[in-house]
Amino acid sequence: MSDFGTESNPSTETYKQGSGEGAFKKRLGIVATCVVGGSLVALYAVTGPFVAPALRKVCLPFVPATTTQIKNVLNVLKTRSGSLVDIGSGDGRIVIAAAKSGFKAVGFELNPWLVWYSRYKAWREGVHHNTSFYISDLWKMEQLEVKLQTELQSSAKVVACRFPFPTWTPDDVAGEGIDTVWVYNAKTFKPPIRNDKDSERQELATN
Repeated sequence: MSDFGTESNPSTETYKQGSGEGAFKKRLGIVATCVVGGSLVALYAVTGPFVAPALRKVCLPFVPATTTQIKNVLNVLKTRSGSLVDIGSGDGRIVIAAAKSGFKAVGFELNPWLVWYSRYKAWREGVHHNTSFYISDLWKMEQLEVKLQTELQSSAKVVACRFPFPTWTPDDVAGEGIDTVWVYNAKTFKPPIRNDKDSERQELATN
């Protein structure tokens, strides 16, 4: 009586084992590629808003306001009240400090992450009702000096931190080094308003 059994083929088993390992490595490679790709996308999403401004022709890097700088700003505005607008508000430190001092403060900032953080920080500090933050590209504001000259009221005051306006003469300067602030009164940099009577008088004077 013969015994019938099955005999495995070593070459077939080796092929199956190799195929299984190859499929596993392939899947592992795909997962690794997805993880790396996702990490790069997340890294770009986080760092992109910070790096992009540095690629501009004119670059003003984000440097958080120091405690001394904030004090200097508030000191030069201690006799003022009403509204305050911070162009390039960063993480909202000056806007929040101004709101705590009674101002209705607004911040404009290019970096959306900083804007969202500023909103959260204002909410945490309990001044979100007196603050507003907007994502705005400062460099799309053509000729900022001209814009301020034409749109601000003569009673307005402009305070520049670390970077003074190139063609304006400050009415006051407070602090030193990186904490320096420059104060400009709108009535000194706004062009004089001429009415029709002034024009007529000028014409009579020149005739």
